[in-house]
Amino acid sequence: MAAFPVRGLVEVLALAAVYLLAARVALSLAAEKSHICPVWLPSGVALGGLLLLGVSRWPAVALGAGAVAYAMDVTPGVGLSVVLGSTLEAVLPALLFRRMEGARELHRVRDVAWLGTLGLVLGGVVPAAQWGPAGWLWWMADLLGMLLVTPVLLLRRPRRMARSWEALLLTALTVGVCVGVFAFPRPGSAAAHAMTFLLFPLMAWGALGFGLRGAALSSLSIALAAIAGTARELGPFFTVDLPHRGLVVLQLFIGITALTGLLLAAARAERRQAVELLELLATTVRAVHEGVLICEVRESGGLHTVFVNEALCSLVGRRREELVGAAPGELLASADGGDRQRLLEALREERSLRAEVALTRPDGTRVWSEIQLSPVRANGQAVTHFVATHRDVTATKELQARLVAAERVAAVGTLAAGVGHEINNPLAYLALNLEAARRSLAAEGAQAPSGVRDALSSVRGAQEGAERIRLIVRDLQVFSREGAPERALVDLNALVPPAVRVVLHALRARARLVEEFAPVPRVLGSEARLGQVLLNLLVNALQAIPEGEPGRHEVRVRTGTDASGHARVEVEDTGGGIPPDVLPRIFDPFFTTKNSDEGTGLGLAICQQIVRAHGGDLRVHSVPGQGATFTLLLPPAPVQSAGSPVPLHAVAHVAEEPETAASGRRGRVLIVDDEPRLAQSMRLLLEPTHEVVTVTRGEDALARVAAGESFDVVLCDLQMPGMDGIAVYRRLHQEAPALASRMVFISGGASSPEARAFVETVAHRVLEKPVRPDVLMSTVEEVLEGAPPEVAARGAVGGTRRG
Repeated sequence: MAAFPVRGLVEVLALAAVYLLAARVALSLAAEKSHICPVWLPSGVALGGLLLLGVSRWPAVALGAGAVAYAMDVTPGVGLSVVLGSTLEAVLPALLFRRMEGARELHRVRDVAWLGTLGLVLGGVVPAAQWGPAGWLWWMADLLGMLLVTPVLLLRRPRRMARSWEALLLTALTVGVCVGVFAFPRPGSAAAHAMTFLLFPLMAWGALGFGLRGAALSSLSIALAAIAGTARELGPFFTVDLPHRGLVVLQLFIGITALTGLLLAAARAERRQAVELLELLATTVRAVHEGVLICEVRESGGLHTVFVNEALCSLVGRRREELVGAAPGELLASADGGDRQRLLEALREERSLRAEVALTRPDGTRVWSEIQLSPVRANGQAVTHFVATHRDVTATKELQARLVAAERVAAVGTLAAGVGHEINNPLAYLALNLEAARRSLAAEGAQAPSGVRDALSSVRGAQEGAERIRLIVRDLQVFSREGAPERALVDLNALVPPAVRVVLHALRARARLVEEFAPVPRVLGSEARLGQVLLNLLVNALQAIPEGEPGRHEVRVRTGTDASGHARVEVEDTGGGIPPDVLPRIFDPFFTTKNSDEGTGLGLAICQQIVRAHGGDLRVHSVPGQGATFTLLLPPAPVQSAGSPVPLHAVAHVAEEPETAASGRRGRVLIVDDEPRLAQSMRLLLEPTHEVVTVTRGEDALARVAAGESFDVVLCDLQMPGMDGIAVYRRLHQEAPALASRMVFISGGASSPEARAFVETVAHRVLEKPVRPDVLMSTVEEVLEGAPPEVAARGAVGGTRRG
């Protein structure tokens, strides 16, 4: 009982009872006094029951077949043969059905049916002479029973039909035709044969209109009506002289009708599944976030777009009606020749392709897309379609371009720092030697010979040239500074001239430059980043003006303060202006009206980002044909410095200022610099008024202090091989703190993070190379007088500064 629970026993008994009932109905429809009927209904009951309840319920079939054999009053041997054949013909198809995952492969039932027929012959129930025809009828009856009854048993619970009136009409017509064919006509009537063909369209209607349910119920109803009429010796299939032939024709009719209905129902189900799958696929493709385009390959070799989804329409800014039917190549940007060529090669070679392409929108903007092109071979041979998926990578391209720009700036910054350091060292001792020579020549007074006066004039000209070199180097360092942007007080009036000097040479061939400076509040920001913005605005103004007419055009730079107190810088040009349809997108990334060799469409976008990071705004106003004006607005710094720094454009005239008066105190100065010529130049400049000692290594300076030598001022280079200025300061701070407080650092540009942090935090004077002679001498005098670094701090290049 453990292996066969109560529920299983109930199911076995119920299935056996249904089997027995179906056998009685089948035997009652036998056309002659034999045990062979046109359709053996129990075979269908047995197979359907095992498929529904499981093959383990096979005892029900054996029990039902045994009951039928007992009711037929056959010998034990024949009864055992019937039980064995009936059980196997149900078990084997059920197992095969499960093994084939639903395929109705019933060819092995034929052998089992022949086994049952052979048992009837050996038992004397069927004469041996009729073994062949009886075997065929027996096998066909079993097979038809499975075809008619099993599908009915496998039907699911009926759902509420939306077309009940159509089902009622089909039922009425089927009943009417069956009555007309099998109830009234005489046997062999031609009218009955003709009316039989009316049942096929009704069967097709049931199969195509209602699926498996309509086909199974229609075929079973028609079969029962045909069997009942033939059993009563009515209808087209009853023959008086050859009854077996009539049964064979009847079985063929039932089999063809049932198979036709089941095949039509299966075709309908497969078609519906295919349609649902296509609808699901189409819905999925429409709903995906990536753009999908499907194009057809025409006989001429051209491509014809047949499908696009909503994502692609949104990506390119067009409606589906505009894209379907057009050539997909029209979406590519006209300047994107390389990508177009790669696409053409992939189409010609019928291969897949993965690339990044630029697509155009109706407003002229470009979007970057990562395309995956795949050929479709519908018949396994020639390519009939291409499927292209597009993924918007515009933001990624923008980020990559900004990273490239940042890396380029960093590389230029590294180069400028190195070049500036290498130029500043020789420039420093050049400037100091020229100053020493000028002083020596000037000491001759007004009565000096003409040759001395000419030499003095040449020295002053050389000093002006050296000053211009110093300013150029400093401009490079300002606009290409390395590291993270450092926030400090920035005077925009002092920031404009370096930017102007960078573009002045190229600007002279296009326009004249007009500068209008007015009082401007200081802003808190990065000198390098704001200088980059001003330089970019000047370059845009330069490129907006054609060459050849410098007297007709001008670029005007104005500074001032707006009504809200914000610092304002305006860059105005008299070029062709910006069209109204382009003006709203002027700050969009990758949007540009220039040629590919003049711009990437990122300059103004990066400028806008820099200005907004400083809390300001960048505005543009343009009148076509009259030029454009870019206005930079920045909020004032919360705290303005008490003193105003010396403007950058004024430092070129410092050499003309009167010499700093000496304090009269002679001090002892220690110069520490790894450049012997620079140290020698500073010594020559300071020696007339001070005692000077020079060393080229930090270790030598510490050794002199440790030996007991006293110094009033220490001029120390910040960057030196071996022990640098930072290490010298730290050692002196521990061993001679009084002397450490009188150190002055000389820097050619802090290149390392440690050096930048030291310069920003140390409470000492830092002189930028090349040091102007007057600044060097005044700084030494201030240290000797004990003036604090804050009083001596200067904002000019080459002057002193704190941090």
